[in-house]
Amino acid sequence: MKIIELPIEFEFNGQKNHIYPSLIILNDELTLVDTGYTNFLPLIENEILKNGYEVKNLKNIIITHYDDDHIGSLYEFKEKYPWINIIASENESKYISGEMKSERLIQAEEMLKNMPNNEVEFGKWFIQQLKNLKYVSIDEKVHDGDRILDDKCRIIATPGHTSGHISLYFPSLNSVITGDAAVNEKQELIIANPNFCLDVDNAQQSLRKIKNLNAETYYCYHGGKFSL
Repeated sequence: MKIIELPIEFEFNGQKNHIYPSLIILNDELTLVDTGYTNFLPLIENEILKNGYEVKNLKNIIITHYDDDHIGSLYEFKEKYPWINIIASENESKYISGEMKSERLIQAEEMLKNMPNNEVEFGKWFIQQLKNLKYVSIDEKVHDGDRILDDKCRIIATPGHTSGHISLYFPSLNSVITGDAAVNEKQELIIANPNFCLDVDNAQQSLRKIKNLNAETYYCYHGGKFSL
């Protein structure tokens, strides 16, 4: 079993950006963690191929939380590879499947009311991005402490950034896939953008929780791999 990060480079507002979805390889079966923005499917496919794996062997997609840069291409993956088993926390499943209006959309609409004029255009664009996301039903709903992937992966509830956010702990690899519970900034683990945190206190607590695992490697979606 191993984990590899998939560096995805893209341009946003004229600037180069990166995200780092993770690919878990277990017994020739692949599990992707998070799917990037909408239309990122070919970028992720290319990275999987570059690492010598075939996307037809993709068995699972795990979603750490509902945010457009994490679930944007989920619908495209499910449409192209209908056999994929989609895993998310019970809480986030309600938003990803469209059963309930997402916390992120509610937050964005509230923030728009008090935005300075020079930010209103971006606020409206962001709301539209969230509204454009296509709903996908979740095949497997998980909870804190659940073990998946042949018991090799333990679900860690890491609320704060969103209420149902999960991270993934792999005891045998001494590794954590953090989602947005931690970002790697200048080789330091910190919480993701506090402006987007639904509960900053919970986010700080969740960060402490995964740091206390004393893992050797933290695979951060933003900032890339962090090794002690």
